[in-house]
Amino acid sequence: MNLAVGQKPRHPLLVSGSVMVASLLYSIDWTIAAVALPHMQGTFSATHDQVAWVITSYIVASAIMIPTSGWLSTRYGRKRVFVCAVAGFTIASVFCGAANSLTVEVLARIAQGMSGAFLIPLSLAIILDTFPPEQHAKAMSYWGIGSVCGAVMGPTLGGYLTEYLSWRYIFYINVPFGLVALIGVVLFLPETARDKTKKLDWFGFLTLAIGIGALQMKLDRGQRLDRFESGEIIFDASLAAISLYMFNMHVMTHREPFLDPRLFVQRNFFIAMVLISFYGLLTVPPMVMMPAFLEQIRGFSIDTVGLLQSPRGVGILLALFITGRISNRVDPRWMILFGLLCLGVSTGAMAFWNINVDTWSIVWTGFIQGIGAGVILVPVQMVAFSQLQRLQRNEGTAVFNLVRTMFS
Repeated sequence: MNLAVGQKPRHPLLVSGSVMVASLLYSIDWTIAAVALPHMQGTFSATHDQVAWVITSYIVASAIMIPTSGWLSTRYGRKRVFVCAVAGFTIASVFCGAANSLTVEVLARIAQGMSGAFLIPLSLAIILDTFPPEQHAKAMSYWGIGSVCGAVMGPTLGGYLTEYLSWRYIFYINVPFGLVALIGVVLFLPETARDKTKKLDWFGFLTLAIGIGALQMKLDRGQRLDRFESGEIIFDASLAAISLYMFNMHVMTHREPFLDPRLFVQRNFFIAMVLISFYGLLTVPPMVMMPAFLEQIRGFSIDTVGLLQSPRGVGILLALFITGRISNRVDPRWMILFGLLCLGVSTGAMAFWNINVDTWSIVWTGFIQGIGAGVILVPVQMVAFSQLQRLQRNEGTAVFNLVRTMFS
């Protein structure tokens, strides 16, 4: 389908469906490998610390590349970047599944993370440009199914595939869905206007990339290396502090910085950054830790773990569906407050758990957490992008998802 640059898509539902599948793939792979690590450790004859690089490499590569999505879209066109990202993610998934050594596996995960980093921010920008403002709430609620539910589904789906097939299928399963997303994007997504004169602020990019990478390494490996008792962690923390300080000073003084600091001057966008930070801190850890707790400490089978995790997914889907329909009629502040109360009540109850926690407590806290996570996401995004100009959306969505990723 040949569409003029910047033209509205003729099939908005097919466009949104394609980008939702792509964002679902990325968010699933953010957590799916966690439960397969013991099996991968045996295959590669690796230590626990070595095999952990399968997770670390993906997260660090993603975090470093997310901020570049705005510049790449402006320079080369959003459709071109998104198509390359989906194709790269799908190809990297094949290499992840076929890897015969830990070195190859980590390199493939780095490629997967670098490609997938563009899928969430660009898919959100595409959704915002595809639908008129009065339909943004409903569209973002459906998009949230892919960007959020994937992380919920990841550990459970990974457990099933690893238990009944092989850990390699947690990556092979990406291929058919990646092809579907790729075909849909190629056929139905229009290209955006390009600015071939747009230059990359290399100093800003490198200082931000080094700062984010070092900070993620410090956070991810700190608990295994005894925090600041380790020389590596001290080095990572120092490098992150120096690099991020240099980036901030450069952004404030450079004429055309890598990221536009004027984004944070806008009150709504800044407030949304604070809220999405809390969202990442409160919602992602239970999604990642709960399957391991249920299987390794409580002793449930992988089938039962999947069933016990399902109320969280049901809660998120229900909340996203409802908020998409009422967001235009209810003050977003009340929805955000309700979502935070749900997260507070459920996590407060979990704080008193012990190894003998009963099944009902696991079910209702998971469901309430899902409700809270789903209720918060749409109004926070509406607040974030309500005052941004169309030309700021690529960069705005990149910054928004970078903050969410870092705090998650």
